Amino acid sequence: MAATAAVCFATSAFGQTADWLKSKWGPNDEIGAANYLTPELALKAAQLVKTGKTYALGIETNAKTPAYPPRGFKITIVQPGQAGLPGIGPNKLSYNDDIIDGWMGIGSQLDGLGHIGIEQVYYNGNKLHDFADPTGLKKFGIEKVPPMVTRGVLLDMAAHYGVDIVKEGTAFNSAEIEAVAKKQGVEIRQGDIVLFHTGWISLIGKDDKRYNAGEPGLGVDGAKYLVGKGVVAVGADTWGLEAIPFETPDVFPVHAELLAKNGTYILENMNTGALASDKAYEFMFVLGQARITGAVQAIVNPVAIR
Repeated sequence: MAATAAVCFATSAFGQTADWLKSKWGPNDEIGAANYLTPELALKAAQLVKTGKTYALGIETNAKTPAYPPRGFKITIVQPGQAGLPGIGPNKLSYNDDIIDGWMGIGSQLDGLGHIGIEQVYYNGNKLHDFADPTGLKKFGIEKVPPMVTRGVLLDMAAHYGVDIVKEGTAFNSAEIEAVAKKQGVEIRQGDIVLFHTGWISLIGKDDKRYNAGEPGLGVDGAKYLVGKGVVAVGADTWGLEAIPFETPDVFPVHAELLAKNGTYILENMNTGALASDKAYEFMFVLGQARITGAVQAIVNPVAIR
């Protein structure tokens, strides 16, 4: 069933248009919407800082963190070369190191442009066999993504619907996005990072089965709307950003619209609760991911400052 759905998705999404195969930033572009980032935007974002309060947008990541199958995560603490010794050297120094055995697409994560393709074609018309290698991507590696320092916008969808947790399958499209932005008195601008608060992340550790089974999120029309605004990235306090069950038979159509077609980044499992509680609807957004060469994704902890 999964294989059939994937073929259906690829055919329907790919067959509509080939315009997306060429990036407006040129044939060699590898950073997509990150081209919108400028020193001027960083300076303007800094002007939003009035109190100095910071918000960690990343959640804790561990072996119990629910994740899209078959992803998992394990940490092992070791004391290299110290077995049976009181310590190393005259001062008896001892130390711990850690080994990670896990996936990058777990917990709070940044999806790079090499993550999603359509019929094995990825952003800017790059074919899978031309850049994907088991030892690391030859293009679109997460190390290529520049630091994201810009204005962040929070859209509180839970408040919009008057609930603590928005129902799974609820799609946020242009009408809903415009309504919430107007209600909050914020304007979505080119170069922004847009985050949705749904309350979904509060299910982790309480109802992991429901958390993994679906989610509210961005719809295809909403994705196109935000791309039209020129945002750098779109994120949410959900594991997959988009509304699940999907709006159509297509599989992860919002991922395809944002990453493959437009080079717009995705941020998942963003811890937006404190921002929503404080009604912090615009803020300075700062993200500098670990630059692991050839990685598809990154476990991240972006910071909002206001």
